[in-house]
Amino acid sequence: MPADSLFRALVPAQKNLQIEFEGASLSVPAGVSLASALLLSGITHTRESAVSGRPGAPYCMMGVCFECLVEVDGQANCQACLLPVRAGMRVRRQRGAREFLAGDHVEAGADE
Repeated sequence: MPADSLFRALVPAQKNLQIEFEGASLSVPAGVSLASALLLSGITHTRESAVSGRPGAPYCMMGVCFECLVEVDGQANCQACLLPVRAGMRVRRQRGAREFLAGDHVEAGADE
């Protein structure tokens, strides 16, 4: 069943703003989460499983399931359901596993 038949705005947007998803410009409502904005725009999946390549899409909308992971402005592992949408965001699908920590960062006590 397509996502657009399951998710729609209850009231018309007061203000729209522009974001980019996979290189395409989208006009989305202001004041909603990035996951909501993507679903309202008809985006059917936001990530691909690192194990099987299975597409994933926002599910719980409260930060528990991690199905909404995207890359935002070059930063991987962003939970779209927890991010407020803002003008100019550059969003890409998260494909496979991404490193959580940048560079050669080692947490204190990790080698003990």
